[in-house]
Amino acid sequence: MSQVDLITLTDPRSPVSEAYRTLRTNLEFLSLDHPLHSLLVTSPAVSSGKSTTLANLAVIMAEGGRKVILADGDLRRPALHEIFGVDNDVGLSDLIRSDSELETAALPLRESGVDGLRLLCSGQLPQNPSVLLGSGRMSQVVAALTAQADLVLFDAPPVIAVTDAALLAAQMDGTLLVIRAGSTQRQQVQRAKALLEKVNAHLVGAVLSNASLDSGVSSYYK
Repeated sequence: MSQVDLITLTDPRSPVSEAYRTLRTNLEFLSLDHPLHSLLVTSPAVSSGKSTTLANLAVIMAEGGRKVILADGDLRRPALHEIFGVDNDVGLSDLIRSDSELETAALPLRESGVDGLRLLCSGQLPQNPSVLLGSGRMSQVVAALTAQADLVLFDAPPVIAVTDAALLAAQMDGTLLVIRAGSTQRQQVQRAKALLEKVNAHLVGAVLSNASLDSGVSSYYK
């Protein structure tokens, strides 16, 4: 595993790790009114720290006793297999392209090294990610994953860059935006929000990454 990226494992008592626990609590309270069995984590633009934020959130959710599946829906620049140090020879793209029955198929889930947390890598990168992610088969994959976990967390490319995130957001119970302090522009956030609203995505809020240690990871919920 990446010792730098997974601060929730390397320094669980740090202010940042505690901020992730606060984020977990906020999501749990949100679930009381709107159950979250699937959650997409994305960002308006590139280099926002979305994959790192998602990986640490997954660790904290599993730490809280949930059965979590962390799925890499970024079929362009996947990062979760590198963060957790596992092979990426098979994964989500293979499931979507397969014609096997998902109810009986053995899903290619990998152990993450964290109790309660399993990982679905991106698999081989396709030439047409948006076609795969927007397919009816993808909806079936989401259903198969949620049947095996309390919570399925999805990574996705930035919203503004390509259509992939919007396609995935339309299939999720909620979407969380990662905004990088000092980098992400207000116009980018507004544009991402508008694109997600067009597909009727349920935007649950935003997380501020790369904040100072005093503030850790800040979150806002509507």
